[in-house]
Amino acid sequence: MLHLRLITPAEKTDEVVRLIEKTVGTTHLVVLPGTARDPAGDVVLCDVAREAGDELIHGLRRLGLDETGAIAVEDIGLMLSRRADKAEEEAPGEGVDAVLWEGLTEATHEESTLSVTYLAFITLATMIAACGVVLDNAILIVGAMAVGPEFGPLAGVCTALVRRHPRLALRSLTALLVGFGVAMAVTVGFSLFMDAVGLFDKSQLEGKRPNTAFVYAPDAFSFIVAVLAGIAGTLSLTSAKSGALVGVAISVTTVPAAANAAVALAYGDTSQTLGSTDQLLLNLLGIVLAGTLTLLAQQWLWARQRARTAKAGGF
Repeated sequence: MLHLRLITPAEKTDEVVRLIEKTVGTTHLVVLPGTARDPAGDVVLCDVAREAGDELIHGLRRLGLDETGAIAVEDIGLMLSRRADKAEEEAPGEGVDAVLWEGLTEATHEESTLSVTYLAFITLATMIAACGVVLDNAILIVGAMAVGPEFGPLAGVCTALVRRHPRLALRSLTALLVGFGVAMAVTVGFSLFMDAVGLFDKSQLEGKRPNTAFVYAPDAFSFIVAVLAGIAGTLSLTSAKSGALVGVAISVTTVPAAANAAVALAYGDTSQTLGSTDQLLLNLLGIVLAGTLTLLAQQWLWARQRARTAKAGGF
């Protein structure tokens, strides 16, 4: 269930209440006249089944409530109520499958922000991966994958393409390009420093690396895994099962490929630099393609679900 707290101008309150009442899957409606001060107006509270949440939020935005008042949405961890159980039964589909498009857009907007924290995480992840590729240490590679924050901007690109949100697309692409650019540039300097103090050696990079050679040798499986990870990651975001994102992060070779390219560039190894760059681009392409198609499929399925519900209800 979702809990909505709305601030609505007094002249729009009746219209907002009517919308809530006719939306299948809503309950616990409370109206507090004149209690809002900034902005001035009424406070309306209600709970809605997750699978009906997107429809209700979309309707509230059509009424302009996001411009003249406020819409706050919270996940309810525990709800003990027969009315809530009935609302969930009446709502179409399953809550775990529901997509809150407004929430997804907001989440990917925040995750794709080019901030100091984002740059720090992606740079640290790339430096950890650099140690992993030089030492041929799979544990360090996995750790670097888990630390890398690049799936946020990738999800932002997918969401922007589906929702036709050019600003989000530009923001996400900027975070990706600048983030990887800064991370690789810093890792080149880090590699030269590690070489100068005798901790890295070119022979380690060019020797046999059974555990990490895959990062500069892209093949069909690289693309297949990226596609599967893109689907899993997108479903994780839209279904609020964020725990799956860790598995997605450690199944693709974006950060390790960037790290290997940076180390190879520091040593002038053109072959590994190009191979790692190809691996990086292949993974990025696979994730974006799969994520976009997954969102389009979910959008189509929920549009059909809404149409069937509207037809059954006679709306």
